[in-house]
Amino acid sequence: MCLAVPGRLVELGDDRGTAVGVIDVEGVRKDVCFALLPEAQIGEYVLVHAGFAIAVVDEEAAGETLALLREIDEIDVADRGAKGAR
Repeated sequence: MCLAVPGRLVELGDDRGTAVGVIDVEGVRKDVCFALLPEAQIGEYVLVHAGFAIAVVDEEAAGETLALLREIDEIDVADRGAKGAR
């Protein structure tokens, strides 16, 4: 299964001719390759898969996806806690 995670673009740069940047996902910053999405602008939300920015998404869609990911994490943490209590 593939999963693309949204993050807000906070820095753009160039690494030997390749567009690179930094995204912020819930306070965690990650280096990302923007070779597939050179038109992205600082402040926009992008979907990232396997270290590559693959699409620009609007803030509302990014927020909905991040909320679902938080919910999945909460379920996983609760599930692990229940299994440990047995």
